[in-house]
Amino acid sequence: MLAVHFGAGNIGRGFIGSLLYQANYHTTFVDVNDEVVKELNEKQQYNVILAAENSETITVKDVSGINSINDPEKAIEAITKADIVTTAVGPNVLAIISELIAKGLRERLKTNQEALNIIACENMVGGSSLLKEKVFEHLDEAEKPEFEEVYGFPNAAVDRIVPNQVNKDLLEVAVEPYYEWVVEETGIKGQKPAIDGITYVSDLTPYIERKLFTVNTGHAAAAYVGSYLGHEAIADAMKDEHVQEIINGALSESGEALIQTYHFNREEHQAYIHKIIQRFKNPYISDDVTRVGRGPIRKLGARDRLIRPASMYMEVTGKKPHSLAKTIAAALKFENEQDAEAVELQQMIDEHGVEKTLQSVSGLDAGSALIKVVLEEVDGIGRLRG
Repeated sequence: MLAVHFGAGNIGRGFIGSLLYQANYHTTFVDVNDEVVKELNEKQQYNVILAAENSETITVKDVSGINSINDPEKAIEAITKADIVTTAVGPNVLAIISELIAKGLRERLKTNQEALNIIACENMVGGSSLLKEKVFEHLDEAEKPEFEEVYGFPNAAVDRIVPNQVNKDLLEVAVEPYYEWVVEETGIKGQKPAIDGITYVSDLTPYIERKLFTVNTGHAAAAYVGSYLGHEAIADAMKDEHVQEIINGALSESGEALIQTYHFNREEHQAYIHKIIQRFKNPYISDDVTRVGRGPIRKLGARDRLIRPASMYMEVTGKKPHSLAKTIAAALKFENEQDAEAVELQQMIDEHGVEKTLQSVSGLDAGSALIKVVLEEVDGIGRLRG
């Protein structure tokens, strides 16, 4: 069986590529990094290190690579023969790869009428739906019905911490042992791909928001509060009692919002929160707070990991989300000269003030109850440094 995977970065190789290999796929990675592509073709295998106290090495074999810039025709040909297409390129790159995917799917229909599923494994809500939208922008109206019939774009939720790293072996990648890959089966066309590690569900939204508002919210709290308190690494931040208190509080608040909205079992969700916090404490996968916190304007968006669970919590409980508000306050103070969004955010605050800046980036109404809570915490968070 053949899998075509867009994105040969650490997540693509260390997460999706590893599971595809264990499901007996030959995986052809499509990427723009010529050095990585050449290494894949020369070695045809690489090591994935499960980073833990008792580490384990998985050798992923039966792989190859295609440079989508130098050899787009080879990528198109691979899609015509694929049994599954996956991506791990980052949300902003989906639009860029959509034209090449559209060409491959168009060419495939000339000789192959088998159903095919294209799954975007991105850290976002509705990644496959967005990819489908972008692919369809490259189609004629007459082509769309046949594409709709043959090609599935099931949405997915993915979760595995892959820290920033530099290894002597260009292809080697270290990942945490834990992972989750949830796919919405209602979007599948034809047979469900038989991949151990995929959990198929009928409604993906609860699982996406559970992951986003637990893993991403907690990681953001560790990064922003940790950065504010002078920590450089997530693992170091997690040893700070102030960070621990705020993360526990934030995930308790987001958890209450999730439990009441989606009727998750309370005990099971508390166990999930505990597992997530233990993952952040894993010193073998610790990441820099600057990398985890990058893009604060996007992460302060209306439906993202901080504003949305805080709003949900207020809606379902009528209470103030003090810990989430502290995290939002720390995000507003996040400084990183290497991050364009962090620089822009501080410029906005200098020019317009905290209240108007938060209103602008979050989409909250002027006078919002949540903005008032955050402003209280902006004034009070300085006491943590004392």
